[in-house]
Amino acid sequence: MKLYQLLAKQALPISKNEAWEFLSNPRNLKAITPKHMGFDILSGADKNMYPGQIIQYTVKPFPMVSTTWVTEITHVKEGEYFVDEQRFGPYALWHHKHFLKEVPYGVEMEDLIDYKLPFGIIGSWAHPFLVKKQLQKIFAFRERKLAELFGKVDGVQNELTLKSIG
Repeated sequence: MKLYQLLAKQALPISKNEAWEFLSNPRNLKAITPKHMGFDILSGADKNMYPGQIIQYTVKPFPMVSTTWVTEITHVKEGEYFVDEQRFGPYALWHHKHFLKEVPYGVEMEDLIDYKLPFGIIGSWAHPFLVKKQLQKIFAFRERKLAELFGKVDGVQNELTLKSIG
């Protein structure tokens, strides 16, 4: 079973505190997720991120395919980073690290996701055609939406890379 990695970096012209306030509130995830994903929080989003928090969602990764996704917030360093890990859901492994770094123009947000797909060789085959493209679309939407909400930083290139690491 292959291990994949997604890296997304985005520059925002806001303070680290503003970025943290937005990102550490689980209810804001819906605002930066494409509507066609059918993303709805079922439980666990009544407080800002804390270690041990369990959040349950429904999501439609593909048309007419709905699934329940349960994540646990496993690590939080206030204002710096948090980690969510899938407990139940569409992936064989989902480990998502969210970092914030203060930079001269504002803040750099970094998402680093390590993930594995279920279904062995079938999952590996589906990755470039379905999963990789879907993740690219989701993170491109997220980049556009965050730029709408907070603005863009001129002259700074955002980054989105997906690769196989094992």
